[in-house]
Amino acid sequence: MTVFFLSSLIFLFAGFIQGLTGFGGGLVAIPLLCMIMDVKLAIPLSILSGLVITTIMAFGLRRFIDVRKILPLLIGSIPGVFIGTVLLKQADPVAINRILGLLLLGISGINLLFKPNPVNPPVIWGYLAGFLSGSINAAVGAGGPPAIIYTTLTDWKKDEIKATLTGFFMLNGYITAAVHAFHGMITQTTVGYFLSTLFFVVLGTFAGSRISGRINRRTYLQVVYILLMGLGILMMAR
Repeated sequence: MTVFFLSSLIFLFAGFIQGLTGFGGGLVAIPLLCMIMDVKLAIPLSILSGLVITTIMAFGLRRFIDVRKILPLLIGSIPGVFIGTVLLKQADPVAINRILGLLLLGISGINLLFKPNPVNPPVIWGYLAGFLSGSINAAVGAGGPPAIIYTTLTDWKKDEIKATLTGFFMLNGYITAAVHAFHGMITQTTVGYFLSTLFFVVLGTFAGSRISGRINRRTYLQVVYILLMGLGILMMAR
């Protein structure tokens, strides 16, 4: 009962963070869930809950979603999901977490200390970001950073960034969940925890989305990079 209660609080917080920024639910949930359950339960559970969050958000942001922005990320992620699932079953994710944590700290520090102009990276970087996001998400449930970094380097508006990330995470999440189910990573226990925490996931998502609508692009990006820095520290400590 204690584990169910703590899981509900974790997903309430994770839903709020993702509703606010368009990402971060899994990055917040995974380290906290791993304190109370096995990592191979925590990751598929976080991915299922992430599907609820991103589906709700995608509906709310539907008028800002541009398939042309999402497609390179999604296409690149598909082979990455299969590679990441194999890593989840066979590899120790600690090294991946630490490398990703260092990357987050570096990128966040640069963008908080300086104000670089948008560079609008070529679309090929979208495919690469998608591949890395798919691999990392399937392996350790925290694949957001490559896609986040790619979108925040553009000159897109806040809602365009948030909608692109949300659409990508939703579609990639369905692919990842299907591959995990095929490989036996989603069990009756996973589904039980998912159903028990569903209300709190939805509540947190709506609360975060309401607040997000009241902040401008500059504030939004500052929140994003501060959160990424904090998540980088968490991943280094995992």
